[in-house]
Amino acid sequence: MAETTTVTGEHLEVLAHQFDDPKQQRQAGALGMWVFLSTEILFFGGLFTAYTVYRLAYHDVFAFASNELDVRLGFVNTLVLICSSFTMATAVYNAQKGNRKWLIVFMCATVMLGLVFLGIKAVEYAQKFEHHLVPGSHFSIEGMDPDKVQKAQLFFSLYFAMTGLHALHMIVGAGMMIVLILMAWRDRFSPEYHTPVELGGLYWHFVDIIWIFLFPLLYLLGRSTAGH
Repeated sequence: MAETTTVTGEHLEVLAHQFDDPKQQRQAGALGMWVFLSTEILFFGGLFTAYTVYRLAYHDVFAFASNELDVRLGFVNTLVLICSSFTMATAVYNAQKGNRKWLIVFMCATVMLGLVFLGIKAVEYAQKFEHHLVPGSHFSIEGMDPDKVQKAQLFFSLYFAMTGLHALHMIVGAGMMIVLILMAWRDRFSPEYHTPVELGGLYWHFVDIIWIFLFPLLYLLGRSTAGH
């Protein structure tokens, strides 16, 4: 794809050949990202719908099974992602202002927080394997009637599917941030051209918002009614 460059101060503004001006290019990029995020919402929406249907059908079993999740680690991860949204928003602000140093600093902080989230999630997954809470032939849950164990496996199947897919999106987001950091290091952004940072921020905030829904749905909903 051919690109033209316009000199603006000490920076280069990148304009792809199919666009008339930078404003049109930014609008097209934003539209493309919002369309992509809409498809992601539909994707996650299917999982949320499946979880809601089965939760209503097997409320007591799902409430009991949710007590096996470590709500403290889930809460810490929620705080981590909230902080990462702040650092990402601050990175976008510094990109708009042309503060290259602080743009890199806050994007690096965003990546580090994302890695902390994934590390905590790995600890949670290890706990599930250790306590035989992974669906399969070795699945067991203490204190549950044998006839309800299969329904409890359904809860954990949805738990791993939803949180695993979210973690995959977090890995993609961290990779995206690393690319943006390298671009910023090479002085590719300026107050006139920082669209990739803004679009990366949209994606990162979307992933954070998905977790804001996952945490109460999986970890908190119905715990007080579970006899565990």
